[in-house]
Amino acid sequence: MTGPEIITLGCRLNIAESEAIRQQLGDRDDLVIVNSCAVTGEAVRQTRQAIRRAHRDRPNARIIVTGCAAQTDPAMFAAMPEVALVLGNGEKRDVATHLPSAEPVRVADIMTVERQAPQMLAAFAERVRAFIVVQNGCDHRCTFCIIPFGRGPSRSVPAGAIVDQVRRLVDEGVREIVLTGVDVTSYGPDLPGRPTLGALVERILRHVPALPRLRLSSLDGIEIDDRLFDLLVSEPRLTPHVHLSLQAGDDLILKRMKRRHSRAQAVALAARLHARRPEIAIGADIIAGFPTEDDAMFENSLALIRECRIVHGHIFPYSPRAGTPAARMPQVDRALVKERAARLRATCAAERDHWLAGLVGGTQRVLVETSGLAGHGESFAPVRFTAPQAPGTIVPVTITGLEDGALIAQGHAHG
Repeated sequence: MTGPEIITLGCRLNIAESEAIRQQLGDRDDLVIVNSCAVTGEAVRQTRQAIRRAHRDRPNARIIVTGCAAQTDPAMFAAMPEVALVLGNGEKRDVATHLPSAEPVRVADIMTVERQAPQMLAAFAERVRAFIVVQNGCDHRCTFCIIPFGRGPSRSVPAGAIVDQVRRLVDEGVREIVLTGVDVTSYGPDLPGRPTLGALVERILRHVPALPRLRLSSLDGIEIDDRLFDLLVSEPRLTPHVHLSLQAGDDLILKRMKRRHSRAQAVALAARLHARRPEIAIGADIIAGFPTEDDAMFENSLALIRECRIVHGHIFPYSPRAGTPAARMPQVDRALVKERAARLRATCAAERDHWLAGLVGGTQRVLVETSGLAGHGESFAPVRFTAPQAPGTIVPVTITGLEDGALIAQGHAHG
């Protein structure tokens, strides 16, 4: 093995930061870095499980735990005999400087971090798609969410640094850039001139004309202003794929979550997106079994999937996070939470199957991934080829079938 083993749990932001850590540490093959997630109790359990497995597989390696779970509960990880060092999310920006530390825990107050480190910008997915971290942290306090305590306040990366990074990655052969962060739509107010996410997107597209595709990660619908909306529905290089942080489809639950949108606003946004750009694919995060959720409230979330035509669903069974207001609310029975999550997933799967079936017989422009045998269309529809294609190319193909949740592109690419 050359270089550290890095185990990543959780979101795209963690994926991006893990790649940045890998680049920092070079050929240090005596290390295992576990980049943890705190979004649910299950994520924390999986982090602990990953640490034990890593120690079993590589008993002589030094195990370093970082990420959101390390930030929010460093003592728990420091108490694990397998763990040599616990680093907070602020300290992960420069892991190498902390390696000589004799202290088992280096976790500063994340709320005092004022800038997002440019060195944490990029990560690669199969070398043809890259994630760029444009923003970190969150200034909102949803009642279920521990992440602001793991990530700190919202900080934006200056647009010039982002454009430079995009240009460099495109020069290296990356064909698609995904802008990611904790609360991407809050990009900009902490920077000079208070730029918006829409202004950043415009700047990237204008200054890097060789970039074929730009994709946005999870957006808070209430923060999509007219400028960003117009780009989403009219800019051909901005992919027709919008992932919304919806969380629930019932107004009382949304209020108890301290979300800033109503059910009607979510449905109206999805309808406007579909009306202006019919090929757009909508994804969403939805929580099953939030405290106080009764059957009627749950049915509203189930119906939201159909009304918004959500085809990329991320369903989270609610789990209480100590220190959050929702943990003190009346809880839904765990078995019922799991059952509701399964029903939400099944409804999303049905919407997805219907959407994919509707693409059969049409054409897709597919970014070919490293295997040469698979890729994704602009709306993030998964596509498999019956004949190998050149990795890193964007090829127009005719879709001839649907098999195991992926579109089939018959024969050689044409055009």
